[in-house]
This record gives sequence, structure tokens and C-alpha cells, in this order.
Amino acid sequence: MHPEFRRAGRTALTLLSLAAAVAGCNSSHSPSVNQAPEFAVAPTSIHYDGLNDDLLTAGIGKGGLGSVFPPVIDSPPTPAQLRRLAIYNNYRALLDTSINGGFGTFYGPNVKGGEATSDAGMIAGTEFTAYDDDGSGALDVMMVAQVPDNFDRNAPCLVVAASSGSRGAYGAISTAEWGLKRGCAVAMTDKGTGAGPHDLKSDAVYIRDNSRVAAAAAAASGASAPQFVSGLGAGELASFNAVTPDRFAFKHAHSGRNPEADWGRYVLHAAKFGLWAINQAIAPVNFDGSHQVVVTAANTMVIASGASNAGGAAIAAAEEDTEGLIDAVAVSEPNLEMPADPGVTVQRGAANIATVARTLFDYDTVADVFQLCASQSPAAASAPGLSLVRADVAANRCAALHDKGLLAATTLVAQGDESLQKLRDYGWEPESSLLHASLAALEVAPAVAVTYANALARAKVSDNLCGYSFAATTGAGAVTTLDAASLEQMAGNSNGIPPGAGVQLVNNESVGGPLRDLLSTSPSTGLQDANLDGALCLSDLLDGSDAAAQSVRESIDATRRTGRLNGKPVVIVHGRADALLPVNHTSRPYAALEHGVDGAASKLSYIEVTNAQHFDAFIGLQNTSVFPPTLLLPGYDTRYIPLHIYLERSLDAVYAYLKDGTPLPPSQVVRTVPRGGTAGAAPALAASNVPAIASAPAAGDTITFTASTIVVPE
Repeated sequence: MHPEFRRAGRTALTLLSLAAAVAGCNSSHSPSVNQAPEFAVAPTSIHYDGLNDDLLTAGIGKGGLGSVFPPVIDSPPTPAQLRRLAIYNNYRALLDTSINGGFGTFYGPNVKGGEATSDAGMIAGTEFTAYDDDGSGALDVMMVAQVPDNFDRNAPCLVVAASSGSRGAYGAISTAEWGLKRGCAVAMTDKGTGAGPHDLKSDAVYIRDNSRVAAAAAAASGASAPQFVSGLGAGELASFNAVTPDRFAFKHAHSGRNPEADWGRYVLHAAKFGLWAINQAIAPVNFDGSHQVVVTAANTMVIASGASNAGGAAIAAAEEDTEGLIDAVAVSEPNLEMPADPGVTVQRGAANIATVARTLFDYDTVADVFQLCASQSPAAASAPGLSLVRADVAANRCAALHDKGLLAATTLVAQGDESLQKLRDYGWEPESSLLHASLAALEVAPAVAVTYANALARAKVSDNLCGYSFAATTGAGAVTTLDAASLEQMAGNSNGIPPGAGVQLVNNESVGGPLRDLLSTSPSTGLQDANLDGALCLSDLLDGSDAAAQSVRESIDATRRTGRLNGKPVVIVHGRADALLPVNHTSRPYAALEHGVDGAASKLSYIEVTNAQHFDAFIGLQNTSVFPPTLLLPGYDTRYIPLHIYLERSLDAVYAYLKDGTPLPPSQVVRTVPRGGTAGAAPALAASNVPAIASAPAAGDTITFTASTIVVPE
């Protein structure tokens, strides 16, 4: 199968040799010219020697990525230092970098061909950067293409990945690692999100090299153009600052656009930019200094990949690919927005799941309302991170839910149980029950809900949608000015979705004045209940009648997937316990939809992994406020295995399929084994904990499809 990829290397070599001959003689035929895609603005490049700096680790190697202490940064930091900081933070945000958790043994820069080496994993090569600019100035999408010096010209390959979450382009670096270690080029895109906010009080922005400058000093285009500006006029900005000082606007939330609607297009653009970059790096040079075109989508293996939002973006790109750019897809825990009426059935064991295929904003606002109270259920008594939950605030949330008629129970224990059951009834699996406490403590659901509400409503930061804003706060929760060092390093430290990098989620309408959301008091309840009023306001946007609600619904409709992959080979891996993107709303119904739409042409394989959840980084997350550092969320280490191992195995599978015709693994449940032991000190991950994806799974592990029904074994 797929002999074209076995021929691709010979074709590429022939083209390279022929192009060199043409360039070196007086031929009457003009050689081809490698031209940057018209959407790619201000392309630049830099070569890294693999010793002082590199593509994968920014010069700090495996040891630096694994260290709990970030790279040293000057004041002000240089662009190279900010790049290093961004790669360090984004890599660690997606992966468990603890030694016992598998880093350096099962995955990591030093793991090559499945074997751990003593190598630091630094990769020499050329990095190209450009911006996908639609001319509006509101949504400057960063693209980064990396071509390693050992790029395999005999079998050219390109891995295309969007950033995870709301991150900048380097939020795809952990996926890029797989490609770089194989001699593939990689192309990354921030997909309309990113780290560099607009500091509204100082009217300062972050330009394309991640430096912070006064907005007036930023150029209209080129290297000094801002990554994002809020779009407020001078008068609007002055009025906003007078009422709500010290606030920040972020690109994902406040661009006034709906970036998710274009995630597929941005991935496809990144693929084109990556092919251009490969030719710039390896193709012969014409007499005029231009490069020739020897690598194209037709002779190059192109794999789209990514985790979480990036996985959803890769699937979107595959659905929208009309030019044959993408040959295969391998993703983990994808955010997939389903059709309004998908017509699918999801069955676990012998039972149908009642509530499935809801959109992210729908089910996340349900989590925002009930997750904090659910942490008080006796069923969550052993939950990792429960000690980080403010018990008094959680109790107030439960009481406020009862007072508003959203809970019938009258005691805290019963209210916690009822809230947990509401989450289960809304599609969360029982395996997620021990995760709600830590997600509530870390404010995951409200952060996602606020960011997506603003993006979907196409709101300006000055709209103060549902009374929320982003600002630094004191220990008591009051809004304050962010310190200078944090401002300088923001583009390297931020994940693009507060809380993070010193910026918190703020409730502007808290009783007594603006306060950090988690500590705020709702006007309607008079309770310090982590802003139940705001959570309900966000939820009401799904069916409200005002302009913001209408925009939210229209924007959601623009993000829905079709399930039509037209026979592209696709492997999706997802953790059964995922509490952020539950399998019943994402991968399970999408797999059913795709099998129903593509029918016999379907080449989608769905791999569901037990004892895996959404945030691998939480498994080994260190509390650096104490010395020596200890695990911040003990119990993740004993219960959960890193899903990233299975993303890399899915990439191996599609690569082998394209290169050698090796059949994709059938859809199946992979039954992993938790590390066990003492919470906070689990034994090292072993091969027995993470069994391989089976080429012929047992009947009791095989996921089956009938028309638009998926049946997942217990």
C-alpha cells in the first residue's frame, strides 16, 4: 500500500540532482522559484548549531527541559531568551517531565528509536518564522517551521501541528519533537491564539520577536508589528482604564474574531509554509539567489498532529483539505465540536450514554457551575488536589446552587453528591470523578468558559462580558499592577488563557469591588461562592436573546465538524478519565460520526486509554514554593499514566502505514496499569504500565461501529 511514499525519496533525489544540473548550465528552461505563500508576512530565518542553541530545546537540552528551574533571563530579556523561555514552558506544560513519570525513558529529546540515550537531544537546523496576516491587524497568526540539518531528503516528511490550548506557536513543540527526531521538518501555528497580551494600562504590546514595547512604537508591519492589539481607540482605552485599570487583553479572548472557526485553515497554511521552508533550507539556488522547488506535497509525507485544541485543529484541517496537502492525522484528546444533531449513538458496554456530542462551551459551562461543589462529594475524598480547594468557598457554592433551585439537597455532603451526579449525567465518565477537585482548584473551567465566551461573542475587552476581566491580583484578591519582571517575560511565560504568568481571572462585579474570581462574592447571593453569578451568566449565553448570545451561537455553528475525512488515515487517542474534554462529547461521538459519514472508506482508528486524563503535566507537577520541591498534586502519579506515549505511538502507526503500508491498529481500549505506590512518591513508570496498541486486540477490548453507533467495551 501507498508505494508513492516509497518512491518519494527517489523522486526527491532525482529532482534535487536535476535541479542542480539545471541551475549549473545554460538551459533554455527557467528553473522553478520557491516563493513564500502570499499569506506569509515578514518571513525570517535563523540557523541553530545544535550546540549553543537548537530547534527542540532552545539550547538547554533534555536536562534543561526537565529542570523545575526555568532558564536564566536578563532584564530586559533578549528575543533569544524569550524564545528559550517559551519553549521551556510550553514543553513542560504539555508533558510530565519527571524522571519517574517516563521522561527520558519513554519519551523526551534523548529517546530515539524507542531507546533512551545519554544524548541531550539538541537538534541543529534552520527555523523559519512568518505571520499569517489577514490585513486586519487583529489576528496575527504566528507560524514557525523548523528544518533539521539531518532532514531526510530520501524520504521527505513534514509534521504540522497547531498549539495546544490558547498558547503561542511553541505550544506545539512537544508534538514537533517526534518529527524532528525522525529527520522530518515541522511546521507549527498558534492558530489565532497566543501569549503576548495588550497591557492596557501602559498601552504596551508584544511585537513579533516577543519583546514588549509601547503600542505607539510598534510598526504597522514587519518584525516590529504587534502580535496583538485590543482594537480600542484612544478614547475607548482612556475610558476603559479609568473604570477598570491594570487590565490585560489576550488574543484568543479579545481579538473580536472567532479564531476556532479558522483553525483548520491555519493548519493548512502552516503546511504550505512548512513546504516552502524545506525548499528554502535544502533546495538548489538559482542564479538570482532564489531557491528552487524540489519538495512538494506530492512527494512529501505530511502528517497533521497535536493534542487537545491542536488535535481538533488537525482534524479540522483534514476535513477542509481540498488540495491533498495532508496525508494522515495522529492526535490525542482532541477538542471536536460536533454537529447540532449528529445522529450518533454512543454505547459503553451494554448501556447507551444519554448525553453526548455537546460542544465545548456547552459542557464547560456546566463544569463551571457544578465542579467546585462536586469536589465536596465523599466520592472525591481521596481526590488529588482536594487540599487546594477552599472548603468554605466550595460550601458556599453548594449553598448558593441550592438557593437558586439548581440543587435539591440541603446538606453539604448531599449537595456534593448531587453536583457530581449532574456532571455524570451530562456525559462525564465515572473515571473523571477524582479529577474535578483539582480542576476546580486550578480554575480550569472558568478560565476556559470566559475565554471562549469572549471569542465566540466576538467581544472587545471593553465589553466586560459577564463582568469578567484579566489582571494581576494581591494575595487577598484585589486588582494590582503586575511587576516589571513578569511583564518583560510575559510572552515567554503566558499560556494565553489566565490564570497564569501572574495574571488572574477577575470578577469586576464582586460585592465591594473587583476581586479575583475564585475569592469573589456574588451580588445575588451575598456569598463568597467563586462568582456563581458570572458562571450562570456565561451559561445563559447558550440560549439567551441578546446580541452576545446570538453571536455565541453563530460562532459555535461555525466551528462544528462534519466527520467527512474522505478516507484519510487517522488515529485518535483519548484518555477515558479526561475531565476537561470528556470522551462522550468528543472522540467517541466523532468516531461514530465519521464512520457513519465515510462508511466503508473510513480509515479512522480510535484508541481509548484507561487510567489516562487530559493534563499529563499534572502527573509530575512540582510545587516550587517549598524546598526541596514536592508534587503539587500527589495522587496523579499513582493513578494516571502519560497519554503522550500513545500520541507518539499513534504517530508511529500512521508513519508506518504511509511508508510501508502497515495496517493501522483497529479501534480498541488499551488497558494500562497505574504506577500505584505512595501518593507523591510513585515508583518509576515501567513498560508493563503502558502496553502497546494491539495490532489484533482481544474481543473484549475491540471498539466496534455499526452505522453511526460506537460500542466501547467496559
